[in-house]
Amino acid sequence: MSTAATAEVTDASPPKTAGKKKLIIIIAAALLLVLAGGGTGLFLLKKRAAAEAEAEADEGGDVKAAAKAKAEDAKEEEKRVPPIFVPLDPFTVNLADRDAERYAQVGVTLQIEDAKVGEELKLYMPAIRNNILMLLAHKNASELLTREGKLRLAQEIRREAMRPLGVTMPLDDDDDAATAGTKKKKRKAPVNYPIKAVQFANIIIQ
Repeated sequence: MSTAATAEVTDASPPKTAGKKKLIIIIAAALLLVLAGGGTGLFLLKKRAAAEAEAEADEGGDVKAAAKAKAEDAKEEEKRVPPIFVPLDPFTVNLADRDAERYAQVGVTLQIEDAKVGEELKLYMPAIRNNILMLLAHKNASELLTREGKLRLAQEIRREAMRPLGVTMPLDDDDDAATAGTKKKKRKAPVNYPIKAVQFANIIIQ
């Protein structure tokens, strides 16, 4: 009887071992599925975050591109607006030459921002003409004969013509003197002046 009992015990052992192995395999498979699912979820989260960041970057780029396009359109629109010119009566003035009596006849045309500025110029024309005459009276023939002298005169006339309007415009030399001694000259934002430029119809020196 003892032999039979032993045989029964021996025959019953293998199924328990097989059951344990099967349980371990199931647990390992479950862990692998959990780990795989977690890895997949983490990958999807990262992918989603990257997609959202890319979408935000694209949106920000679109806003910047739209703003840039709007600014360019405004510039193009400004270019398409035809310029407005206001010719002044010719100036005849004695120059400041000491070696001889010389005088100049100067025809000036102002390029202005819009018709409203033209109406303002009419109101202040006596003061504008006085400022330009005083400026010309301090010039000598040698200054007006050179291209550089004419360019500077145009800039000075522009400044003097705007003074009666209550607008002060520094000359380039004034800016250079103000920034002398500094290591780096800061770039200033452009100012929208009512008088855009000064054109000469003629300059005759006798």
